[in-house]
Parts: sequence; structure tokens; C-alpha cells
Amino acid sequence: MKSSKMIRCVLIVGILLPQSLAHPGFFTSIGQMTDLINTEKDLVTSLKDYIKAEEDKLEQIKKWAEKLDRLTSTATKDPEGFVGHPVNAFKLMKRLNTEWSELENLVLKDMSDGFISNLTIQRQYFPNDEDQIGAAKALLRLQDTYNLDTDTISKGNLPGVKHKSFLTVEDCFELGKVAYTEADYYHTELWMEQALRQLDEGEASTIDKVSVLDYLSYAVYQQGDLDKALLLTKKLLELDPEHQRANGNLKYFEYIMAKEKDANKSTSGDQSDQKTTPKKKGVAVDYLPERQKYEMLCRGEGIKMTPRRQKKLFCRYHDGNRNPKFILAPAKQEDEWDKPRIVRFHDIISDAEIEIVKDLAKPRLSRATVHDPETGKLTTAQYRVSKSAWLSGYENPVVSRINMRIQDLTGLDVSTAEELQVANYGVGGQYEPHFDFARKDEPDAFKELGTGNRIATWLFYMSDVSAGGATVFPEVGASVWPKKGTAVFWYNLFASGEGDYSTRHAACPVLVGNKWVSNKWLHERGQEFRRPCTLSELE
Repeated sequence: MKSSKMIRCVLIVGILLPQSLAHPGFFTSIGQMTDLINTEKDLVTSLKDYIKAEEDKLEQIKKWAEKLDRLTSTATKDPEGFVGHPVNAFKLMKRLNTEWSELENLVLKDMSDGFISNLTIQRQYFPNDEDQIGAAKALLRLQDTYNLDTDTISKGNLPGVKHKSFLTVEDCFELGKVAYTEADYYHTELWMEQALRQLDEGEASTIDKVSVLDYLSYAVYQQGDLDKALLLTKKLLELDPEHQRANGNLKYFEYIMAKEKDANKSTSGDQSDQKTTPKKKGVAVDYLPERQKYEMLCRGEGIKMTPRRQKKLFCRYHDGNRNPKFILAPAKQEDEWDKPRIVRFHDIISDAEIEIVKDLAKPRLSRATVHDPETGKLTTAQYRVSKSAWLSGYENPVVSRINMRIQDLTGLDVSTAEELQVANYGVGGQYEPHFDFARKDEPDAFKELGTGNRIATWLFYMSDVSAGGATVFPEVGASVWPKKGTAVFWYNLFASGEGDYSTRHAACPVLVGNKWVSNKWLHERGQEFRRPCTLSELE
């Protein structure tokens, strides 16, 4: 009884726990999502314990039933003779008065207390609706960026995958519903059609064709293909003639088609059936040419490096302008691009250093933010899907050593730089095209720091990525691919202090894998004699 009260207490406390204890935004960090695997494993163990307890309980009940079945079979053949034996009479009284009560208690005993208690405690750390919707949108984003069809994603045929996974009809239907909720009828159509295909192929599902066709027909209508919408609606009504919404839609679609037909007759005199011209599908209203370049570069297409320019890119040993630390063991440097000049340093951070940096960052990871030019404040944005943490040099000797390494190799003063930012990208994690430096229309972007604009960017790659995750520069057609242990460096400002707009860059969505990076933004203050101004604005 005491145990039962305690469990009820735990349940009530679990229900009353504030939502703030949860960790929303799991979908924005693969690193934090790995913790959920361990949580689920613990719950599975707890569930198996519960199943075992229920099986043991049923085994006891079964033994009782078998014993009593044999006893009553014998007794019912000669009831008077059976109870005429004083021992049988006593045991009959005892069974009905005591033992059946014990059996009742056993049947009523709730074996789920431990499992429910554990589930209630763990639930406060579960992903929420935002996470589920965010992960669904990430799949749609990956579909567009990497030109993947729904069948490829559904069958898990992605490049570099280690653990193949399939989407069920229910999964495809859910993706379609998420798109529908966002008024994204293009993706609604694609995923509802995929769900319908899998149903037609005989996949067992709790989702029926009527539900799929209901969403599909409306999504097609919203894109302007009235003929197809009418056809799908008729198909739905063949399966469910009493479907109220479909019957209403059928009348409406036929009315619209008749109206359009009359309008066509009066304007052109053309008596032939004229089909409604479908609207162009696929692209959103804000689909800019830059985005097209960005997505092409993410796929490794549209790179604008000519053979002539390629010949001028070299690899070299770099000693940081005769820095004593690198004279005997110079760093390996490779030219990645010429204008803007982007260089990559190889084997510049060790695996041990990477693990220390990640361990320091993991407990502090929070949704990455961007600077809002209108409010001047930091805010989350759909175009930046990752989690980040900031590490100071005084916290750990490794961080301090990394900072000094950047200073020694770039020749720039890091004392005025921002702290080391560590970022882990989530499902389809990305950061769409942006500048690292503040433009003239946002002069107060770094006013609080008092160190001027961001003169340069140093970016460490702390993991290999199975597919996707490149750093691309749409203005110049450059792609830089992640390679663990390397770092890339470029100047955001010309020596004159003017911004170099060709450095506009993006982090492509991670298709498969886990992307960890850390970056250092170096500022103008302290570089006056390290990188003197030039007389030309664009030098």
C-alpha cells in the first residue's frame, strides 16, 4: 500500500513538472540527440522488466488454473463422495475462503508501477512537438537541397548511411501533414503520393487511402491543377461515397470548371475543352537565384574554378611568418580559393583536443542565434539550425592553446577576438547564406564589444561528415568540404576596412552524419600594425 502511494505521488509530481525542465530543440543538435538513444534504451530495459513481471504473474495464474482444473474435474464426477472425505471438505472451505481471495489479489496486482514511474520521470526530457515538426521540415529541406525524390528517402537510400532505415506509410503521411500545416502544398502532394504508392504496393498501415486522398486532392487543387484534383476526389468517393468533404469538394470543383469553361468560350470563342493551366510547382515565392546557387554548390555543382585559376593554387608549409613555434614544425597549408583567398590548414587540431572541446561544449549547447538588424537583439531563426556554446581561454588550457595557435598562424591579435564558438548541427542542420561582418546598414552590430568589425573568420572542422555539410560561397561559386582536424581561414574585410561581399557564405544542410565545428571571429581592434590599412578601398 505504501509503495502504491509513493508511485501515485511520483506520477503526480511528473505531471506537474514544469515544461522548462524539458530540452526543446533536440532536432537542432545531433550531439544532444545521441542522449535520447540512451534514454530510449533505458526505457526499453524497463519495458522488458515489466513484460517479464507480467509473464511471471500469468505463469502463476496458469499453474493455479491447471491445478484447480484437475481438482474440479475429479470432484464433479462424484461430488458427495469427494466432500465426504474430511480433508477434501476442509480444503474446499480453505480454497474458497482464502485461496481464491489470494488469486484475486494476484490478478489485480499492477505490475506496471516500475515502468510507468520510469516513463513519467524520463518524459520530462522527451522531445516535444517543436522537435518533431523541426525534424520533419529538415527532411523536406534535405529533399529540396539535394534533389532527392520521396522514394529514395522513404527507402533510406542515402549516400554514406551506416544504418539504413525506412519510412512507413504513417511516416510519409505525417511528413505530408506537416507540409500541409505550413501551407506547403508542393511537399504535401509529394509525400501523400508516396504514402498512396506504398499503400498500393500492399504495405499494412493504420492509415487508409481515404485519408491520404483527402489531403492529396486538396493539395493538388491549391496548386491549380483542377483536373487532377477532380480525378482524385472521384477516386476518394469510390472508396467512401458518403465522405462529406469530398462530396462538397466535387460539387465545388465541377462548378469552378464549368465557370472557367464558360469564361473561355466568351473570351476566345473556342468550343473545345480547355484545361486549367497548373501553376508552376516546387519553388517557393521567396526562391531567389542565390538560393539556387547555394543548393547547387551544396550538391557539388556549379563550382566556378577554372583550370587556369586552379594552377595558381598551391600547398605549402606555413611557419606563421617565422613564428618560433612553427619554424621546426610548420603547418600544412592549402589554397582552397583565390578570390576571396580561402586557405585550409591540415592536421591543425588533434583528436584529443577535439574531444576536450566537445566535452566542454556539450553541457552548454543551446539553440544558435542570429543578429536581428531591426531589433539589434539575438534571436533564433529557421535558416540557422544548430546549437552552439562559447568557450573562454581561461576555462581550459586546451582552449587557450587553440586560441594562441590561431594567433601564431594568422599573425592577428586574438585578445580582441570573440570567444571560441562551438557548434553542432542537427537534422538537416544548416546556416543559410550570410555575412560574418557587419554591413554599413547595421553599424551597431558589435558596438557592445567595442572591438570593431569582424576582420576575419577561422573555422575548425571537428568531424568528418558522411554526406552534405559543405561550407559554400554562392557569390564566387566556391565549396569547401568538412575534413576532421583541418581549419579554414579567410578575411571578411579588405585591408582598408571595407567589407568583402564575396565572403558571403553558408553551411549546407547535413544530409548524413554529425557535423561539429568551432570558429573564432577576429576583430579589427589590435590589428592596426599587424594588418595595416591600404590606400585602396578594395585591397
